[in-house]
Amino acid sequence: MTDTTAVITEKRGQAFWITINRPEKRNALNGDVIAGITKGYRDAHDDKDVRVIVLTGVGDKAFCAGADLQNSGAAFAMDHSRPNVDYADLLRLSQNATKPAIARVGGVCMAGGMGLLCMTDMAVAADHVIFGLPEVKVGVFPMQVLSLLQEIAPRRLVNEWALTGEPFDAKAAQAAGLLNYVVPAAELDAKVDWLIGRIVDKSPTAIRRGKYAMRAIAAMSFDESIAYTESQIALLAMTEDAKEGLKAFSEKRKPVWTGR
Repeated sequence: MTDTTAVITEKRGQAFWITINRPEKRNALNGDVIAGITKGYRDAHDDKDVRVIVLTGVGDKAFCAGADLQNSGAAFAMDHSRPNVDYADLLRLSQNATKPAIARVGGVCMAGGMGLLCMTDMAVAADHVIFGLPEVKVGVFPMQVLSLLQEIAPRRLVNEWALTGEPFDAKAAQAAGLLNYVVPAAELDAKVDWLIGRIVDKSPTAIRRGKYAMRAIAAMSFDESIAYTESQIALLAMTEDAKEGLKAFSEKRKPVWTGR
């Protein structure tokens, strides 16, 4: 386990847990939190034994309440000599990740926290959780969050959430496609563990190359996408995992993945 105060990272079996550790601030984002999550993603990818990332927040009050507005000057300060900001770089990093990530949402998820939710591949939330994009209430807008959110949720709902700033519940979030599962709080960890189990017994090579391909074709036309993917399946079939998977299937046994 690594505890940097703002973010705790811990390897649990083949899962790498990244936990925002600012419960007194409702796990609000600041520079240390963004840096800690970024480092966690990189550490997870550097460890060949890690198969999945879990992103969560300490306690049952908040997953992440967005930027820390107690110091509003710092929350929205920018170095205008830089063409990018750290939060945006974290979102970029997450989208180029080749290991799957699960958001474990145990408490309120607002503003920049919605971006953290959207940057993962799957999400499980407790049924009491409230979501929202309240930025317009303080004179700003969920600019960077929209880069991911608009690819997940229906445009009409995104418009309502962003323009009114009003919150919505876990049932609405699931209906909009933001969540895979909504469960009672007492069952949250069990459901996350169940989902982890459904990932780690699959081919790491197939998942790695599959995530890479999904990212690549997202902005392609159909003709571009089909040309790209027909070559990718040919390459994937040449890997050790693909050969092992087909051999195990014919021999009616469980495959032994090497990740190669």
